[in-house]
Amino acid sequence: MNTPVSDRYARATRTLRGQATSDGAGVRLTRVIGGPALPDLDPFLLLDEFGTDRPEDYIAGFPEHPHRGFETVTYMLDGRMRHRDNHGNEGLLTPGSVQWMTAGRGLVHSEMPEQQEGRMRGFQLWVNLPAKDKMTAPRYQEFPADDIPEVQPSAGVSVKVIAGELGGTRGPISQPATDPLYFDIALDAGASWEFPLPEGHSAFAYVFEGEADVGEGSEARRLETHELAVLGGGNVFKAGASGKPVRLILVAGRPLREPVARYGPFVMNTKQEIMQAFVDFQEGRF
Repeated sequence: MNTPVSDRYARATRTLRGQATSDGAGVRLTRVIGGPALPDLDPFLLLDEFGTDRPEDYIAGFPEHPHRGFETVTYMLDGRMRHRDNHGNEGLLTPGSVQWMTAGRGLVHSEMPEQQEGRMRGFQLWVNLPAKDKMTAPRYQEFPADDIPEVQPSAGVSVKVIAGELGGTRGPISQPATDPLYFDIALDAGASWEFPLPEGHSAFAYVFEGEADVGEGSEARRLETHELAVLGGGNVFKAGASGKPVRLILVAGRPLREPVARYGPFVMNTKQEIMQAFVDFQEGRF
């Protein structure tokens, strides 16, 4: 028996806009996941979009701060960001590059702009770790723009494959615990594209340029710039651009379905583990 079209296509089960806030030493950004409207979307804990031409909005950066128990994913669209940590790791994020940092049992790091003027734009996503991996050794998966494959699956469609697989092309990021998918999708005006989402994954789409029609038929929903859609109700993602080109990210991950205890830069499973994280940090064990 054929599955009805309305049941095959994922739809926007809810939509929301982010909330303006600041973090670090006053960096202005928009918090899309991790605020009151959408505290989390298992396994995703936070999504921040940053984008400004005003140096005073970003120049102070993110001085040294700790993390434990989760992963941070930084995707740079414009600008340059230098990161360092207390284990001696250092690198420079440039336009189009991605850093997937597994904080694990803990590290202290900084993320500081390496420019005095110009545009700084990108995303930071927080991904939870399962209990069995929360105290793993910290590690980095860091890739320049040239190492992110770009696929043209159909006319007028271009997809940068950061994580997951598209038509036999696999992104460089690997994380078996949540099996993530992270696509940067560009649609020319009038183009549309569909893609089968991994079964059972939590998924969202976020438009950062133009407007996209997400879904199929009468259940399609138009997402404006800086609008997120939580996807559900089907396993085929479809997006189209009507009047102007569109750019959006599509992100999906396997839910962990574990208790979450969270305080600032620490994400564990119990309050006792959070308290231990503070003790370990204060006693220099990160």
